[in-house]
Amino acid sequence: MRRLIAVVMALSVGIPYFASADVPSSQKQMVLVKTITGGISPKSVTSSGAGLISAQNMMYTHSVTLYNTKTQKLVRRISDSVKLSDFGYSQYSGTYKGSPVEGAFSPDGKYLYVTNYAMYGNGFGEEGTDVCSPASDIDPSFAYRINLTTFAIDAIYPVGSVPKGIAISPDNKYLLVANWCSYTVDVISIASQRRVKVLKLGAYPRGIVVSSDSKRAYVAEMGGISVHEINLATFTQKKIPVGLNPRAVVLSPDNSKMYVTLNSAGKVIAWDLKKNKVIGSVKTGEGARSLAISSDGSALFVVNYDSDTVAKVSTSDLSIIQTVNPCIHPIGITYDAPTATTWVACYSGSIKIFQ
Repeated sequence: MRRLIAVVMALSVGIPYFASADVPSSQKQMVLVKTITGGISPKSVTSSGAGLISAQNMMYTHSVTLYNTKTQKLVRRISDSVKLSDFGYSQYSGTYKGSPVEGAFSPDGKYLYVTNYAMYGNGFGEEGTDVCSPASDIDPSFAYRINLTTFAIDAIYPVGSVPKGIAISPDNKYLLVANWCSYTVDVISIASQRRVKVLKLGAYPRGIVVSSDSKRAYVAEMGGISVHEINLATFTQKKIPVGLNPRAVVLSPDNSKMYVTLNSAGKVIAWDLKKNKVIGSVKTGEGARSLAISSDGSALFVVNYDSDTVAKVSTSDLSIIQTVNPCIHPIGITYDAPTATTWVACYSGSIKIFQ
């Protein structure tokens, strides 16, 4: 009876009613509940898992915007402008702008780390392009740390050229940054605040995920056919041949399976990390880019940039549950576990929230 009353009350005021939390995400439908606009150009969105969503707005609006996941309202707009000399880089005078491309929240919830596609100001040349290499001689960039108490940039880290993917190990030991044009991954020690390793990969390293035990990182080599498995104790690498043009990567909650988008094929593949082989694939749309997974591991959310769609996929059999059309060129996506919402970044200037 209580459930029936709840359904009637929700529907009477136009709010979609959803079953209790014990129902797998794969058995629920995505429903658009809000569109956020207002001077944004989100390349990516990131959930803290503790009440915040960040949007990284590139060089088009030079900002990071933070939103409350419950109220779905703007908390703070943070400019990407910094005085590099304030952080010890005396060769740079004046104020410089960045271009936030992706973000990662620290496990303790104190900080947000963001990569900057390029830096803008005296001493920096033209930004990188999609087609580049270490021989292109593109300027290196910086990653920022944003203090989530003061909402100020309180630390910066030199990284490679055109940094994109970023991740933090769950033990809060390492910050990992994938440098698109340098073909490298920077490993930064959280304790020392210094870069401790530069790992050479292949062309265009992109998406990064770290295992829940912090022992291994997985980095997609978008210009090749592999995901690189990196041992975070020894920094040795192993290539996993997942298919052409891997872009984004996530792990199942138990870390036994890896899911990867293959951009040119418009597919998602499932790789069994124990059996070391592909166990399934599905065509989700054209230009499969960003990827997120529900907290229960039962559903994937796949952004198809060229199809203007988001596909929801069941992990049990890699069947498509639902396809929605959020906007032209959706580019980023994140799943917020506490609210069971999926946030989609639309490059054209909006964020779409699905319950």
